[in-house]
Amino acid sequence: MTFQELKVIEPILKALKNKEYVNPTPIQEESIPVLLQRKDILGSAQTGTGKTAAFAIPILQNLHEDKLGNSKKRPIKALVLAPTRELALQIYDNFEEYGTYLDIKSAVIYGGVAQSKQVRVLNQGVDVLVATPGRLLDLIEQRIISLKEVSYLVLDEADRMLDMGFVRDVKKIVAMVKYERQTMFFSATMPKAIMSLASEILNQPVRIQVSPEEETVDKIKQSLYYVGKKKKINLLIELLEKEDLKSVLVFSRTKHGANRIVKQLGELFIEAKAIHGNKSQSARQKALSEFKSGEIRVLVATDIAARGIDVDELSHVVNYDLPDVPETYIHRIGRTGRAGLGGFAISFCSHEELDQLRDIQRHLRMDIDVLTDSVYANEMLKVSVDDNNSKPQHKRKQNHNTMKKQSPQRRHKVKKQSSESSRDNASKAKSNKDKLTKSTKPKTDNRGKSSKPKTDNRGKSSKLKTDNRGKSSKPKNDNRGKSSKPKNGKSGKPKYYSKGKTTNQKSNTRRSQK
Repeated sequence: MTFQELKVIEPILKALKNKEYVNPTPIQEESIPVLLQRKDILGSAQTGTGKTAAFAIPILQNLHEDKLGNSKKRPIKALVLAPTRELALQIYDNFEEYGTYLDIKSAVIYGGVAQSKQVRVLNQGVDVLVATPGRLLDLIEQRIISLKEVSYLVLDEADRMLDMGFVRDVKKIVAMVKYERQTMFFSATMPKAIMSLASEILNQPVRIQVSPEEETVDKIKQSLYYVGKKKKINLLIELLEKEDLKSVLVFSRTKHGANRIVKQLGELFIEAKAIHGNKSQSARQKALSEFKSGEIRVLVATDIAARGIDVDELSHVVNYDLPDVPETYIHRIGRTGRAGLGGFAISFCSHEELDQLRDIQRHLRMDIDVLTDSVYANEMLKVSVDDNNSKPQHKRKQNHNTMKKQSPQRRHKVKKQSSESSRDNASKAKSNKDKLTKSTKPKTDNRGKSSKPKTDNRGKSSKLKTDNRGKSSKPKNDNRGKSSKPKNGKSGKPKYYSKGKTTNQKSNTRRSQK
């Protein structure tokens, strides 16, 4: 099958010949005839199989036929929505290349840059507009863009747009497009959310599924290293010492993680650059162009920024951090093995990522080959697709299983020791509780009375005073055991001393004088 047999017009065939495209890919072979008949389509194919050309070629051809004999001002006739700036630029470049010999004008708009240049291009008239949802809505609210004349609507990487939270924006944009249109959904995966949205905005679509969305590219060799979280950078550096890793795309879960990887590689004179949402558009485009041209060997990216990275000869993809969603794993490794070429995907899995690995292998319905040819590789239990438990067993359960294999005498001894230790722990806890209870009780004297400070008739506390020798000045009891506290409740200083003599000594002196 050739493009000529698909009834592609001569100007587009000439542009495809310049790109050395002769035979269409499976998704192109099935989609182009359907779209030339102006039917809605819901298409899914493995990443890197030519989805962009599958809808760009028929849109350009239909627009060329619609414009014959039409000399009016150019309104926007085709709208392509993309989730990221990189993917929007890639789609725009493809429209420009395929429409080189056609009188069709394309433009691209995206956020993160000033809108003045984009507005100037739009005011000159545009046939095909490639846009990200956010910037498109901004210009619509400013009444710079109108979608009333759009006849062709495309959602590329539709599943990713839903993951990024563009559902409301997409529905708002679709509502601004006239009902008599041709709508196209293209994505690497087709989850239930996409099918639900498709049923709302597609009109009797033709379902094209070149391969199951769960299936990854057959020509990509997948492998896995079990490695500690802190040792991942060491393993990556060791892998980069190999010459066969000519161009490496490293995926990080976070933006700060991507920056940290680039910094650590730079300390060892390994040149790498990062692209993520915090980078400016010019910095991202510069890093991507240097990676494509081979000026830098390593590019570190997050999942969102990686959409739109189209490198035909990308040799390796490294999952530095495993993704939380299995479908994202397919998108990642799909960056290599493009244009029918082979590729390698290497994943790092720490102990904290065992659940993610298990979900990925279940989604793939296969076990990823485990490599142990590195000093940083950990010897861990292999995670299999057949595993039912999502988490490793607790130690107590493992000890219980090992006890079953022991002799009856040994099991009895272990149980006896465990029961004795439990009783000891219970007794210790009880004694600690008793000590705590005793410490909180008020102290009592020999007569069982509480030693709380007493108060006199005026309600003042009779706090005990101490003399210079540090002894307490507590009133002493006489021989009858009665306190020498003043009677009748009268206040005043008790006459304990009179010129160094006690009260008894003073009374004896008075009798002798009489």
